[in-house]
Amino acid sequence: MANRDRNANVPLDSVSKAIIEQLQEDGRRAYATIGKAVGLSEAAVRQRVQKLLDQGVMQIVAVTDPRTVGFTRQAMVGITVEGDVDAVADALAAMDEVDYVVVTAGSFDLMAELICEDDEHLLELINKRIRALPGVRRTESFVYLKLRKQTYTWGTR
Repeated sequence: MANRDRNANVPLDSVSKAIIEQLQEDGRRAYATIGKAVGLSEAAVRQRVQKLLDQGVMQIVAVTDPRTVGFTRQAMVGITVEGDVDAVADALAAMDEVDYVVVTAGSFDLMAELICEDDEHLLELINKRIRALPGVRRTESFVYLKLRKQTYTWGTR
């Protein structure tokens, strides 16, 4: 989701949460199957899903393992900014290699996850593009050596 702030105050009832959980288990699950699980008709589920999509509450996407599609280097980069944090965050979010940007409190103003083809690509991205952004004062890179857990099924707790 490009901008999660826009859906921060969307109230969800228990049925919408149950629909989300069904789709997190299987994003291709049929609306009729979901309807049976949550007690709604297929048409009602379809309407609810469309509303959740339109409100930006969720997305239905294919999630890949980056390594299997040619992106063998991943890293998290902590970024210290002078001036407008939002401007740097927006510039990072516009980069294809950046899949996650968050404004933080603590040692860094921003954290960005990068997905690159190899070390040379990572170096070019950090050195030539991220560090060149106006306002970027310092970066610290955390190169991923091994992925131990990644999940998108945290539910709606």
